[in-house]
Amino acid sequence: MDFTYSEEQQMLADSLRRFIDTEYTFEARRKSSRAGEALDRGLWNKLAEMGVLGLTVPADFGGFGEGAASQLVVQRELGRGLVLEPVTPSGVMSAAILSAYGSQPQKEQWLPAIAGGERIVTLAYLEPTTRYRPETARASAERNGSGYVLNGTKSLVWHGASADAYLLTARIAGSNDVALFLVPRGSAGLTVTGYPTIDGLRAADVSLQNVTVGADALVGQPADGLAALGLGMEHGVAALCAEGAGAMEKLIEITGEYLGTRRQFGKPLAAFQALQHRMADMLVQKELALSMAYVAVQALDETDPARRRRMLSAAKVTLARAGRYVGQQAVQLHGGMGMTDELSVGDYFKRLTMLDQLLGDSDYHLQRFGEVMETAA
Repeated sequence: MDFTYSEEQQMLADSLRRFIDTEYTFEARRKSSRAGEALDRGLWNKLAEMGVLGLTVPADFGGFGEGAASQLVVQRELGRGLVLEPVTPSGVMSAAILSAYGSQPQKEQWLPAIAGGERIVTLAYLEPTTRYRPETARASAERNGSGYVLNGTKSLVWHGASADAYLLTARIAGSNDVALFLVPRGSAGLTVTGYPTIDGLRAADVSLQNVTVGADALVGQPADGLAALGLGMEHGVAALCAEGAGAMEKLIEITGEYLGTRRQFGKPLAAFQALQHRMADMLVQKELALSMAYVAVQALDETDPARRRRMLSAAKVTLARAGRYVGQQAVQLHGGMGMTDELSVGDYFKRLTMLDQLLGDSDYHLQRFGEVMETAA
């Protein structure tokens, strides 16, 4: 896979960076986050107009049909700007699931709406007792004629309060199948409770009490639920790796500018060799994370499931370690100012910290990597 930006990809990256620098400033982001707004619809529509939301949606359904390499370009720029909007859960993960497993009516109804920014779809698979093991889901789906009745609770639903529909997992009663259902937000018996997260984003708990859906709500076959969810999560991991690399890149730039202007003992901090070494170590970690982001994108085209899981888990662990190191060093190199709320350093540090928890933390991916290696041996 060639990761050199094509002319079109470079133009997209440049336009996104200009947009973020001029319209999605740190001050605007902070104001939106603290106002508790679930979503900035104006910004969301602009992202849709730029092609961000429909980048990988098939052209037959209103998207551009681009591959994962173009998604890396976009996510890297979004990471640089710490964009709050639900691009990853809706435009990446949900779009990938519906493109691969959705029925023709589901594709026709939801994919153009996702690409155009008219609808937001997110995943609801975590439960208070499942952690990162969706196969242990306790939410149930009882057959009711040709449809189903859903009961259960989903927690930490990414951008759940902004979503128009949920791709949620539920165990089919009387079987071991964990199915995936596309459930609209306005369904009777569905309750959403939103709240902020530490990195300025928002999540929600979703309660299902006798929510009745038709057979057309089922995504794929009942036995396809975990496979469909896994596909979406793989695309999500690749997106997070690219986002984290972009965030680290910007954070290093911010720290370098600070060291170049802050003076001590009559000269800028950047003149001290010890601090230069620390900046160099940060750059090395960022390059490692970016390289593994390329690996994660390449993994999406890997036909061997074991190799694909190994590549994605390795990339996610590298992202977490590098993000933690770069974030901590940036805070420390800013001295006392790094701990204040006046600078954007803390926002980047919090986001990089949260990226480790999303879609499986380091412990989970290390275990999964080990399991794959043990099986291969």
